[in-house]
Amino acid sequence: MSDGRDAQTPTPGRDAGRQQPTAADLSGPTEKCGVVGVALADRAAARPLYYSLYALQHRGQESAGIVTHDGFQQHSHVETGLVGDVFDEGDLDSLAGTTGIGHVRYPTSGGLGSCCAQPFSVSFKSGSLGLAHNGNLVNADEIRDELEGLGHAFTSTGDTEVIAHDLARNLLEEDLVRAVKHTMQRIHGSYSLTIMHDETVLAVRDPQGNRPLCIGELEDGYVVASESAAIDTLDGELVRDVRPGELVVLEADGSGFDSYQLVERENTAHCFFEHVYFARPDSVIDDNLVYEVRRNLGRKLWAESGVESDVVMPVPDSGRAFASGYAEAANETTPDGDPRESEESVEFAEGLMKNRYVGRTFIMPTQDERERAVRLKLNPIKSTIEGRSVTIIDDSIVRGTTSRQLVQLVRDAGAEEVHVRIGAPPIVAPCYMGIDMATREELIASDKTTEEIRDDIGADSLSYLSIDAIGEVLGESRADLCLGCVTGEYPYDIEGEPTDRTVERPTIAGDTLPADD
Repeated sequence: MSDGRDAQTPTPGRDAGRQQPTAADLSGPTEKCGVVGVALADRAAARPLYYSLYALQHRGQESAGIVTHDGFQQHSHVETGLVGDVFDEGDLDSLAGTTGIGHVRYPTSGGLGSCCAQPFSVSFKSGSLGLAHNGNLVNADEIRDELEGLGHAFTSTGDTEVIAHDLARNLLEEDLVRAVKHTMQRIHGSYSLTIMHDETVLAVRDPQGNRPLCIGELEDGYVVASESAAIDTLDGELVRDVRPGELVVLEADGSGFDSYQLVERENTAHCFFEHVYFARPDSVIDDNLVYEVRRNLGRKLWAESGVESDVVMPVPDSGRAFASGYAEAANETTPDGDPRESEESVEFAEGLMKNRYVGRTFIMPTQDERERAVRLKLNPIKSTIEGRSVTIIDDSIVRGTTSRQLVQLVRDAGAEEVHVRIGAPPIVAPCYMGIDMATREELIASDKTTEEIRDDIGADSLSYLSIDAIGEVLGESRADLCLGCVTGEYPYDIEGEPTDRTVERPTIAGDTLPADD
C-alpha cells in the first residue's frame, strides 16, 4: 500500500471535519482488529491464543489482549503494544483455563490508549463476559445513549463496550442464543466477534459478512479466528468460514461446536479490500486463497491495461502477488491480447528493497520527515532500473504522496520510463466499516481523474483495476461486495451517505424483542 492516512475512523456524514489524531500519516490503510477464540480439551488456552495473535499481528499493532476462564473465574491480560511486548511467561501462566479469546487492535473507533484495548470484560450478576470485536458499528452512539439512560456506566468511547453492555443486559433475561440474537437485531454495521460467556466461547459474524471470520479444528479442540493463517499456526485444519449472520458456540471441552443461523440477508457485503491488502496472502477468506486472488487480480490488470516495459516490479510487500500475476500474464500475451513470441520476455524483478526495521511514518513529526521516511524504507536497485522502462505495481493509491515519491525514486535510479499499475479501483470515499481511510479531501482520487493523478505523481502512464474485475476474480457479484470506498455507496445506513441497496436501520429507542421471536 502506497500511502498514509489518519488513525481514526471518520464520523459518519461528517468526515471532512473530523478531529485529526496525534498519530497522523500511517504508511497505508490500517485494519481495525484481529480476533480469535479457542476451546480445548485439557490444556491451557493461553499459549495457543498467544500464537494466534502473533499470526494476526498484521491486523493491529496498538494493543493486544487475552481473556480466559478456568471454569470458576475469568482471567484477563490486556495492554497496549505488540503481542511480543504485551505478554511474558508469567502473564501466560496466570491466564488459567482451557477456553479463551484474544484480540489485536489498531485504533480507529474509540481512539488511542489502553481504555479501548480488548478483549473488553464485563462482570454482572449472570456471570462474566469478554468480547473482542473486528469492525465498526454505525449506530453505537444511539445504543450508548439509551444504555446510559438505563444506568449503564461506560469506561471507554469504543463501540465494543456498547456491544458488551447490550449483550450483558439481554443475558439477564434471556438464554445465550436469544440474547445474542437480540443484540444482533439492535446493532448496525460491520462486526466479527469472539465472545466469552463464563467458560463458553462464541463467534458471531454480522449478517452481511463484512469482516472475515473462520472456524478451525485442532487435535484437541476448536478455534475461531479472523484469518485461517491463525489456524495454520496452531497446526489446525480450516473447517469453513463463519456464515454471515451465524452464531457459533464452541463446546467448552473442545469436543465440537453448535451453529445457529440467527439472521439472514439476501446479499452479503464482503469487504473486497481484505483480499486486496489487509489479509495475509496465505489466508483463505470466503473460500478464496488471498495469494491466488491477488495474482489473478494482477493478471486482470494486465488484460485491462497492460503496457510494454522492460521490467515489472512490485512495491513491497503488498504489491508482490499482483506483480507476479501481472508479469506472468505479460509473458503470455501482448497488451493487445495476441500470443507473445517465445523470444520476447518481460522481466519480473525486485527493484525496491524494503528496510524492515523502519516503523510506520507516523513517527515522523513533519511532512519533510515523512517524505524522507520513504527513502529510509525503500531503496532502489539501480541495476534493475537504470536505462530501462519500468512498471511499478502497487495495491492502491490513497493520498498520492508516497506514489509521487516512488516514481521520483525510480527516475532518480535511471529509469527511462515509469508506468504505474494499481491492483484496485481508485479509492474515492472513506471507509466506515473498520478500515482506517483518509477523508475525501485527502483522497487523491475523490476529485481527480486518472490522468490528473498521473500528472500529479509524475508517471508516464497510470491505470487502475476495474470494479468489475474484482467481482470476476472473487466469483461474486457487485451486490455481494462492500465497495463503498471505490463507489461512494455503502451497504449500511450511514448518515449523510448513499446506500447501494435497500437497508433497514434498527430503531433503538424503546425497542423490544419481537414477541414471536
